[in-house]
Amino acid sequence: MDTLFSLKVFRQVVQSGSFTRAADQLDISTAMASKHISHLENTIQAKLLHRNSRNLHLTEAGEEYYRQCSYALDTLDTAAQKAAG
Repeated sequence: MDTLFSLKVFRQVVQSGSFTRAADQLDISTAMASKHISHLENTIQAKLLHRNSRNLHLTEAGEEYYRQCSYALDTLDTAAQKAAG
């Protein structure tokens, strides 16, 4: 599984507050979005989100991971823009 894309899925899930909305925005299935989050959780050996059928929210580890992932993804986007420009 593409970990970089998993990070993008994680950020989108948090920003949208929903697996379904995130999946729609990324043009993937809700099940695939869930698999990407599970992939990250398995990779780092930490639970990132508390989720049930009604809501989701970040765990303490998820909050820090979200901040660091967002920073890293923003940095990569900036680098790509500079390289292209």
